[in-house]
Amino acid sequence: MAGFFFPPAPITVRSMARINAKTRRIAGIALVLVAALVVQWYERSQPVATGDDGAARIIQAFQQEQSGVWVETAGRVQRVLSDDNEGSRHQRFIVALSGGHTVLVAHNIDLAERVPLASGDEVRLRGEYEWNPQGGVLHWTHHDPRRRIDGGWIRHEGRTFR
Repeated sequence: MAGFFFPPAPITVRSMARINAKTRRIAGIALVLVAALVVQWYERSQPVATGDDGAARIIQAFQQEQSGVWVETAGRVQRVLSDDNEGSRHQRFIVALSGGHTVLVAHNIDLAERVPLASGDEVRLRGEYEWNPQGGVLHWTHHDPRRRIDGGWIRHEGRTFR
């Protein structure tokens, strides 16, 4: 009867402390694993429009005043602007997409190398679109230093800047 209704050995404070520590450790590991799975699911659930679809997605996001849209697109540098040196430094330039829509690109040069650009250069971009009344901003064109998301990039003259 001792093993059926009662534990085979008496439960002591020390044995309970070991059980509680082990349970907390397992629960902590489980929580970390679940969080990692949620982050992966979220990243994969965010569609990335590419190519001409990316330009069309930017135009759609602009018309619908949407932000947080990940896109991959290409365009021609229309104008190179001065750097934004407040807070994290950003290289800024305006890109004309297919269809004529223009978007400001804010490329973080504290996290990624500066892209050697001139007006008229062709670029391919991956980043996150944020709406504004002037046409929007494409940012996150660099790697994610925390490695939580794929991040973005700029391709210019055969080189990728992350």
